[in-house]
Amino acid sequence: MDPRFVAVAIPLFFLAIGVELLLARRRGLRVYRFADSIADLSCGLVSQVAGIWTLGLTTWAYTALHTRYAVLPLDGVVGWILAFVLVDLLYYVWHRASHRVAILWAGHAAHHQSEDYNLAVALRQTVLSAVTAAPFYWPLAVLGIPPGIMAGTVALNTLYQFWIHTRLVGRLGPLEWVLNTPSHHRVHHGVDPWAIDRNYAGVFIVWDRLFGTFVEERHEPTYGVVEGFPSWSALWANLEPLAKIVRHLRSSRGLDRLRAVFGPPEWTPSGVVRIPDPTPGYRWDPPVSRRVAWGVGVWFALVAPLLTWLILRPPDLASAVGSAVIVLSTVAWARLLKPPSAPGILAP
Repeated sequence: MDPRFVAVAIPLFFLAIGVELLLARRRGLRVYRFADSIADLSCGLVSQVAGIWTLGLTTWAYTALHTRYAVLPLDGVVGWILAFVLVDLLYYVWHRASHRVAILWAGHAAHHQSEDYNLAVALRQTVLSAVTAAPFYWPLAVLGIPPGIMAGTVALNTLYQFWIHTRLVGRLGPLEWVLNTPSHHRVHHGVDPWAIDRNYAGVFIVWDRLFGTFVEERHEPTYGVVEGFPSWSALWANLEPLAKIVRHLRSSRGLDRLRAVFGPPEWTPSGVVRIPDPTPGYRWDPPVSRRVAWGVGVWFALVAPLLTWLILRPPDLASAVGSAVIVLSTVAWARLLKPPSAPGILAP
């Protein structure tokens, strides 16, 4: 999504997170853990910093295709409606491919690594997702969807998906036949075998119903990724799935090298790994002292507004320095929240 839309939405995101936190406490639920939430938001910061530097390339590619090859003048209301539906369909295609092709999964996996499920997880985006998604939308440029309408509908699609990352909203009746809802999307973030690779929808759940990937929420799933992710580092969250592919490439020969890159994410050089049943109710949760929590919280509050400043200015040397400050800060937060000497623990 265009970072400029994010700049406008950031205050609303944090307001919604605050409301969710208060409502959860009233219900006696613990839906946020400090370290996990900082990791989620760190991933969001890093992904937006990356977006500042990649937006020009993806916008240029789409605009060039539209200028040279557009076959229809799809402006106005018709263009917006058609774009909104087709963007959602192509998002489904990209999202499904990103769960079934290892190199695409490497650009999406970080979004699923949190073992919590809340609105902060919605902001846990990846560095590569916008780049890997861009080619999937190129057919719309050839069809005739102008770049401005394209950017607007992608933003609307992304913003819609923010609110479905919550445990506090139950079933929504007839709406669930057409729209993606929190219940449907909780399934998508589950690592239970019945939930894996299901409910890829962005806005309209009808795509999953049509293409055979829909399943209803049987019970609240266990969240995260199958192999777990014992780290609070936003950088490692993005790099670890790529490192896994590199490890598989080094251990492979012949056609297996192609499988390591383009095969399913669960493939290994020794074959396909069976998806195990997760241990419900347990999460990686190393202890964090109150002093460290306060220090990281204040540091985050001082650094996070820098993102808005970066988004609203053209990329230049000052932007590069600001980007480095944000990225290095996330590295420091991860080290403070989980020092190398502190083991991770499984906590109910």
